[in-house]
Amino acid sequence: MRGTRPWRLRPEACVDGPSEAVEFRRHGRLVRFCVSKPDDHAGGASQGGAIQNRTRVIQDGTTPGSLDRAARDLQRLATLLVLTTVAALVACTPESTSERPREEPLPRPALDWAPRSYVARRAVDSIRVDGRLDEAAWRLAPWTEAFTDIEGPSRPAPPLLTRAKVLWNDEALWIGAELEEPHVWGTLTERDDVIYLDDDFEVFLDPDGDSHGYYELEINALGTEWDLFLVRPYRDGGPAIHAWDIPGLRTAVAVQGTLNQPEDRDRGWSVEISIPWAALAEATEVPVPPQPGDRWRLNFSRVDWPVEIRDGKTVKRTDPGTGETAAESNWVWSPQGLIAMHYPEMWGFLIFAGADEEAESYDPSQLPEERAGWFLRQVYYSQHEYRARTGSWASGAAELALEDDPGFELAGLATTPHGFEAWVELDGGSTIRIDQEGRVRVSR
Repeated sequence: MRGTRPWRLRPEACVDGPSEAVEFRRHGRLVRFCVSKPDDHAGGASQGGAIQNRTRVIQDGTTPGSLDRAARDLQRLATLLVLTTVAALVACTPESTSERPREEPLPRPALDWAPRSYVARRAVDSIRVDGRLDEAAWRLAPWTEAFTDIEGPSRPAPPLLTRAKVLWNDEALWIGAELEEPHVWGTLTERDDVIYLDDDFEVFLDPDGDSHGYYELEINALGTEWDLFLVRPYRDGGPAIHAWDIPGLRTAVAVQGTLNQPEDRDRGWSVEISIPWAALAEATEVPVPPQPGDRWRLNFSRVDWPVEIRDGKTVKRTDPGTGETAAESNWVWSPQGLIAMHYPEMWGFLIFAGADEEAESYDPSQLPEERAGWFLRQVYYSQHEYRARTGSWASGAAELALEDDPGFELAGLATTPHGFEAWVELDGGSTIRIDQEGRVRVSR
């Protein structure tokens, strides 16, 4: 036990106070857990206080003082005991997909698989979380490529520049971003609001690269945060643990201009994020902190809503044809090939390097282990398409009409009580496996 649990898991109905249910099957029996929120998260006022304790927004050189966050950080740390319990149970006992039929096959990314990669250097100089990205460590860090449309080069390039940087040290993973924006605005102020309903910046991080057990963080120009943990992608049943907070998270936003004042023209806004290693170590099987040479999966996203100035306010534009709010744009670092961020196999690679050493130049997507994982991902897509047509899983590769890959051949494909498993054997003794929920596992 790690002290008092600020969240409670109970295998019964969620009846007392704000709560979130998690369901899955264990040995054929439906298990329902209730993640109940503590009292200090029940009301909007206390959620707003949490934002003030966690985030600072800087406009035109004004930096509010930070508040004491120790008590809330300790409380958030305790929530991870609950989180890892749920994640472990769900991961070990997948729900029988024979009882969860799909009405439609999974959409495939309409893009050749070529994830981008970024080399993050170890920072030796101190970093102050103020949103400015002006310390020496940040100046030495390279920018990512300019963000592209989420669907890739088949869509028009974004009209506004977005780019990011990554650093790391003994303390945390550091992320910085700058977003060009002529009218910086934001409306959402409550902790864990659905932040993408504003313009926002988003981080998706999967340390062990198995496409399960990953982290998401969203932040708007007001500095309001929404962080959550995904046991599995939504396409595979989730769940998303919205009640989870990143313990020790520090963020700041700096506005280059004015916030919510549409009468002038702004340059944009920048974001600075510090995620402690302790938060990232709770639900992964790889060493945390990482070592030089390690690689994780990572992507960034920016949601940009079309707006107009009406009655002196920035408001979302209306589609004249439908009368509904016009659709947002989704711009990302590594293109997804479809309008869906929760395809972790399409995310980019984050490569960790030392402070002084030159990082080896290579494309991680060409490594045999990664290519084998992508080959098996085609089996996963094909199996779901087959099941959508027939109502069952294919028991052999011939039924799936897989495209030939000169580098790989299925070593096995078998149906299981819960779905299927397929695997590839590599030179050197490694075996790569995938199942009906899309999780990729490597055994050596």
